[in-house]
Amino acid sequence: MSKAAKPVLSLKHFILKQEVKNLYRRIFRAIKHVHDPQHRQELKEWVRTDFRANAHHVDETTIKMYIKYGERCLKELENTIHLSK
Repeated sequence: MSKAAKPVLSLKHFILKQEVKNLYRRIFRAIKHVHDPQHRQELKEWVRTDFRANAHHVDETTIKMYIKYGERCLKELENTIHLSK
């Protein structure tokens, strides 16, 4: 039995995929600094749900738009965490 081969990504899509993974990791690293465990768990669930809901996008422009949106959310989260200290 052979598994169906995954489609080969273009270089641009490969780079975008890496950017998305790095953004995901950065968001989870920031969430670790949230003091309230319940709020931390809610944030984790929100991030997972949001990333899964948008995983089907293949258009380069759309992916870039969502990366920018995620970076703005991350910056807002980091600012909020910093202000709460």
